[in-house]
Amino acid sequence: MNLIIDAGNTQLKWAVFRDGKLIKKNAVEYASFPSALTHVFKEFEAIDRIILSSVGHFSSEFVEALKVYAPLHILTHNSKLPFKNLYKTPKTLGVDRMALVSASVKNYPQKNCLIIDAGTCITYDFIDSHNNYLGGSISPGIRLRYKALHNLTAKLPLLETKQPKSIIGNTTDEAIHSGVVYGIYNEIDGVIDNYKLNYPDLTVILTGGDAKFLSKKLKSTIFANPNFLLEGLNFILKHNSY
Repeated sequence: MNLIIDAGNTQLKWAVFRDGKLIKKNAVEYASFPSALTHVFKEFEAIDRIILSSVGHFSSEFVEALKVYAPLHILTHNSKLPFKNLYKTPKTLGVDRMALVSASVKNYPQKNCLIIDAGTCITYDFIDSHNNYLGGSISPGIRLRYKALHNLTAKLPLLETKQPKSIIGNTTDEAIHSGVVYGIYNEIDGVIDNYKLNYPDLTVILTGGDAKFLSKKLKSTIFANPNFLLEGLNFILKHNSY
């Protein structure tokens, strides 16, 4: 069994895989991780490998705690990846993006794939049918856009995420919802359309915390998979175990 840990900007997500299949997952705050880890190893005593992907603030103390339980692989640009990385600055490529691209290799081999991760940021990553990772783009996610409107202006309120009633906002609140949410819909559909100009057979995967919220109204055909990053990390761990 493998323990997968995705240390994000705000939360820690963990998952247990047996024979390539996800059998349990959860998300915890950073402060709750030590006790959560104890419960995981009480429930799953047969865990024999761990992979850690960290874009957040995973401390050295947490790392040492993990090593006590099982051999630990920390995902970095030096890890073996199941694709050819043509990113010009491979050391700066986020480990979360490495995992997402790896998941596309496992689930959609020899396909032109665009992976969209809608979380704190919205990342777009493209891998071609010859297994070449070419790069992508990064833009602010839903909550970042709401917060930017509030923090960088004098009077605009900070709102909770909400589907707008109409593209025409007839109050300030509705105008903000329309600008943020329809802006992201149009961005994602526009990016997909641009990729399809060169790759008409494009496979599009949408994942991340806001995937469910966004998938309902996107005009493009997509595959929504909330566990895509975890699957990619498990695949990378297998790839680094030979």
